[in-house]
Amino acid sequence: MNNHADRSKLQPTTQMRGEDDDETRELQATLQEARTYLASFTWCAGIEEEFFGLGIGGIVAVFLFRIRRVGATDEWLWVIAGDLPSAYLVTDRAASPTQALEVYCELMEDWIRAVRRGGNLRDVFPVQANPSSANADLLEKRILFLRGKIIPAFA
Repeated sequence: MNNHADRSKLQPTTQMRGEDDDETRELQATLQEARTYLASFTWCAGIEEEFFGLGIGGIVAVFLFRIRRVGATDEWLWVIAGDLPSAYLVTDRAASPTQALEVYCELMEDWIRAVRRGGNLRDVFPVQANPSSANADLLEKRILFLRGKIIPAFA
């Protein structure tokens, strides 16, 4: 329920800008995707505040949202969206956008391992993708890119 995120280096999404107009439009589209993703959950009755953490248009963006919650869910959530499966994270293990991306990578790697083992997907974060080895391979490539290029660039 607490907000462990450090908002000192985040910007309100109204101030979000890419390197050029095209990237700004891509980031705005990713923001809309993140909003839609959050709104798809019954425990989210609306968004109260939203912040931009980091992003590269058309690839990935990390946002911090304060939601109007229903029930016992956390009020503050990170949302990772872009050219990869969207996910929300509580702020307990991630005080910064790069930490949120690291936790995201861990969750997606758990899903990849479960798919490859033919394991129970109830024990991993629900990924909105068909649990096939082809999708596991595609997601693994994206996770390797995040770990090798994106996280170090923003750390």
